[in-house]
Amino acid sequence: MANRTDPLARSIHGTNPQNLVEKIVRSKIYQSTYWKEQCFGLTAETLVDKAMELDHTGGTHGGNRRPTPFLCLTLKMLQIQPDKDIVVEFIKNEDYKYVRVLGAFYLRLTGTIADVYQYLEPLYNDYRKIRQKLNDGKFMLTHVDEFIDELLTKDYCCDTALPRIQKRWVLEASGTLEPRRSALEDDFEEEEEDKEDGQPMDVDEPSGREKDHYRARSPTKERDRDRKHERHHRERDHDRDRDYDRDYGRGRERDRDRDRGRERDRERDRGDRDRHRIRDDDYNRDRDRERDRDGRERERRDRDRGRHRSRSRSRSRDRRERDREDGEHRRRRGRGSASPRGRAEDDGRREEPKKRKEKKDKGAGNGVDSNDPEIIEMNKLRASLGMKPLK
Repeated sequence: MANRTDPLARSIHGTNPQNLVEKIVRSKIYQSTYWKEQCFGLTAETLVDKAMELDHTGGTHGGNRRPTPFLCLTLKMLQIQPDKDIVVEFIKNEDYKYVRVLGAFYLRLTGTIADVYQYLEPLYNDYRKIRQKLNDGKFMLTHVDEFIDELLTKDYCCDTALPRIQKRWVLEASGTLEPRRSALEDDFEEEEEDKEDGQPMDVDEPSGREKDHYRARSPTKERDRDRKHERHHRERDHDRDRDYDRDYGRGRERDRDRDRGRERDRERDRGDRDRHRIRDDDYNRDRDRERDRDGRERERRDRDRGRHRSRSRSRSRDRRERDREDGEHRRRRGRGSASPRGRAEDDGRREEPKKRKEKKDKGAGNGVDSNDPEIIEMNKLRASLGMKPLK
């Protein structure tokens, strides 16, 4: 409830007045001790007493971004929205400079463009010193006119984004504002009038003889004045020509420096291209060498593989020849064995085929023995299968 804007307050620039302060800074102000203890329940009348106690300006400071009392009172003014007459009285106050600065800052946030230029430009003549707190917590010495110039020319002040305003010459061209008149112009006009009269304003009226003396010397004074003006014009033309020559020389120096820089860039690019070309040549040469080395290595591996293959083939061929020779040798040795046992075995092996042949011939000539148990079993099996018996 304490942080809510006054229900009777009007919207500024189409939004809630408190929204002119950024949300992060606004939350820091709500959490600060100065806001909770000193700004609670303030009104437009009691706000003046708190403004008179200010001793510095600034936004937020320190690692926790703590707000200054100046920024807290500004947010309080946005919350309660005092009348324009009260703000103007703040600005016109010459006894308390921080009250004037507070009113100017509030008017810069909420006022119209014409009011901003109308009420803030006269403060350029206030040269009093004020203290400003920086972001690191240190203080910097500045002046009221510098603070006003920052409000009129910058887009950010005291950690607060300032609303955009048009340039003064645009308002003068449209007729909204009159041309600005400096407070020093009156002094300059008085000095020029004194110079034209040729005598100080506080000098007494000269006597008749002095009048004649001045009257006699008046043409000389005119000539001296004319000579002085001519000398002044010549010196001014000479200075203008000298400035033009200096600017022209500076321009030529800049052109030469630019040409020299372009030539250096060109040389650097050429050197980079040469370096890249040398590097590419070295890379291609190394790649060709690597390819040749890989080709030779591949050929050597192929030769070794062919040599191993031929060796294995010759070994297998030798092994087959050796096995064949061993088999022949064993056959010869078995055929030529002279032992009785061997001959008996050989005779038995030779007689077995003869006996089988005789049995076959005997069976073929005499027929099948029908009383043989095996033949009987075979015929039973054939009969069960539906086949004819053996004959």
